[in-house]
Amino acid sequence: MVLSVLAVVVVAGAVVGAVMLQRTAVTSNRLADRISPASTGVQQLVTALADQDGGLRGYLTTGDRQFLAQYQAGRRAEQETVARLRILLGSEPELLTRIDQAEAMADRWRARFAAGPLAGPATTGRGVSNVAEVVEAGRGSQEIRTVLSRLSRDLQNARDAARSDLNTARAIRDATFITILVTVLVGGVLMMLLLRTVVLKPLSRLRAEVRAVSAGDFERVIVGHGPADLVELADDVEVMRRRITGQLRATAEVRARLEAQTEELSRSNAELEQFAYVASHDLQEPLRKVASFCQLLENRYGDVLDERGRKYISFAVDGAHRMQSLIVDLLTFSRVGRVHDKVRELDLDEALDRALSNLARSVRDSGATIHREPLPRVTGEPTQLTMLFQNLLGNALKFRRPDTPPVISVACSAVDDGWQITVTDNGIGIEAQYADRIFVLFQRLHTRDAYDGTGIGLAVCRKVVDYHGGRIWLDADYHDGTRIHLTLPAAQSGDSGAADAGDDSDLAAVPAAHQSPS
Repeated sequence: MVLSVLAVVVVAGAVVGAVMLQRTAVTSNRLADRISPASTGVQQLVTALADQDGGLRGYLTTGDRQFLAQYQAGRRAEQETVARLRILLGSEPELLTRIDQAEAMADRWRARFAAGPLAGPATTGRGVSNVAEVVEAGRGSQEIRTVLSRLSRDLQNARDAARSDLNTARAIRDATFITILVTVLVGGVLMMLLLRTVVLKPLSRLRAEVRAVSAGDFERVIVGHGPADLVELADDVEVMRRRITGQLRATAEVRARLEAQTEELSRSNAELEQFAYVASHDLQEPLRKVASFCQLLENRYGDVLDERGRKYISFAVDGAHRMQSLIVDLLTFSRVGRVHDKVRELDLDEALDRALSNLARSVRDSGATIHREPLPRVTGEPTQLTMLFQNLLGNALKFRRPDTPPVISVACSAVDDGWQITVTDNGIGIEAQYADRIFVLFQRLHTRDAYDGTGIGLAVCRKVVDYHGGRIWLDADYHDGTRIHLTLPAAQSGDSGAADAGDDSDLAAVPAAHQSPS
């Protein structure tokens, strides 16, 4: 409503101001372009008639035609001035009538007094007998000037009326602009008061309620006040609060259940770990007894048993030993990532040295040659990383080609997310179709008669690499043996510890049997 009133006042004031400005311009133009020049023209016309009267009376008095030159000049000035006044007063019919009246009287005056002298012969004087005619001519000229004086007064009155009209228009214009200004100021103040009362206070109240909810008072009901838009906004916020509150309740319930399940799972894992540890020891004891008594039976009664009986005893001992190995490997697999040393920053060279030390006998017996590059520093568990290298190198030693000494290389290169370690051998290799199967628990590609083992080694490697945040895979494009890549994140300190890793000049190609343990 306030804006509507302001708009009406401004529009009305603009119209009135425009009309007054137009009126002021018209009046100013009338004064400057017609009334003032016309007043000057009337004065010039009076002067021109006075020149004619003076010249004519001088001629009538003296008879000297030289006075007629003054008369002729006044006549030409009169004609020019009258023509200009007719143009200036073309839109002023009353004033133009005065001009016509004065011009008619001047024509009669000239016809009466000037026609004869202008047509007569030149003389040097006409004597005293011309005094009455001179007086009569002066009286006629005075009547014309009287008419022109009235015209001058009429022009002055018109000028005064125009100035009064101009002042009135200016006063109305100024009053209109002042009214517009006052109305806008009053409307602005009123708008501020209305905004503060109707909008800002309800908005501040809504803001306070929303902040209270955001501070944790989720049960606070938000009620809208003020204009309909704010009430609708408050209703929408209340609906949002109810939905968020419902989601929070549901989330709290889910979190409570997850915490309970996590606690139960942790307890179950602890019990399962204890059970696996105890069960592995309890299972190994009967197996050791079976193997021991079978061996005693073979030693004591071997001479009375036939070949088949000795073979049966050998089968029993081998089964017991394989069962022991399987139990130990399962226990090792289950403890990866749960029972471990303290995670710290270490050199991978240390883990590789320990693995080679553990495999020293196998390396010596197989005549293997180990090529190794300087390895970087990583953050991890020393025991598990040693187990990683021991399984990879152990597989390379185990699955070698017949009558061919193993050649194993351990290389390192930097990648975007850390370091890539590559272990390559010249063994029997792995077909590309088994690239994923070899990292699965108990997946064997050969019979136990060809190669011993439980099929857990590479599964342990994957579990160790996954635990350290890396990945491991088989290079299916390598066909001269087996090549396995794995990645490990760099040490948090950023110090690689192997600035020259990957430089062929640093390769150490010496038999592993001669490597000193860490």
